[in-house]
Amino acid sequence: MSMLATCIHLFPINNNNPFLRLKPHFPSTTTPASSTSYPINSNASLSSIAPLEAILFDIDGTLCDSDPLHYHAFRDMLQEIGFNNGSPIDEEFFINNISRKHNEELCTVLLPDWEFEKAMKFMVEKEALFRRLAAEQLEPISGLNNICKWVEDLGLKRAAVTNALRSNDELLISMLKLQDFFEVIVLAEECARPKPFPDPSLKALNALKVSPNHTFVFEDSVSGIKAANGARMVAVGMTTRNPEQMLLDAGASLVIKDYNNPKLWENLQEMIQQKLPI
Repeated sequence: MSMLATCIHLFPINNNNPFLRLKPHFPSTTTPASSTSYPINSNASLSSIAPLEAILFDIDGTLCDSDPLHYHAFRDMLQEIGFNNGSPIDEEFFINNISRKHNEELCTVLLPDWEFEKAMKFMVEKEALFRRLAAEQLEPISGLNNICKWVEDLGLKRAAVTNALRSNDELLISMLKLQDFFEVIVLAEECARPKPFPDPSLKALNALKVSPNHTFVFEDSVSGIKAANGARMVAVGMTTRNPEQMLLDAGASLVIKDYNNPKLWENLQEMIQQKLPI
């Protein structure tokens, strides 16, 4: 897709037809940030964005910890083709060379001597193996049901914003029983630029018709936090796979292990106790 403002894909609540196309209109106050210039919100508190209108969620590492399943899929398939002289890759290699990279990039990183079409076929097969593993082993991040219920009880708008593949997203959201939770799901693969660019976050804001000044994001990666900051939003970092300081340095306002974190709920309840409009 060549232009950012071509379409938004929505997952309407209680609608079995997963994609509905809308033509977005970005507010005149929203200016996309460059890939190297992000406002840092590390000193901002969640209460500073009240009244709260919406919450955005990343999927991988934020709703569930799917990285181990990706690692096992890559490890088994790379070993089958004799990668690294047939020795299985370890987790350090996965983290440093594979995790958070797009499949197109991984074709060059892992299979530089293969024709691109053949390498992409390998990636498609790897994703199919990942989905089989996820169907058997996927677990939600601790406390996910609690935060989802809180969001629903308050009637907040919500969206998922992800760099992952559509087929993977559909499976993960279905397994987590969140098909009726998200009003909008924005896929970075259908944006002009993925995270760490702000494009997917801006699409979600536009689709929900909410202000970045009254929305925050749950993210587990540096690229996701930078994307949120680039869209002028506060980000809550999750230490599913990255250390706390790395997420803070990237611009997270608050860092938590999971949705049971007392500090998170202190911040959320502060909005209620101050009787701020939600």
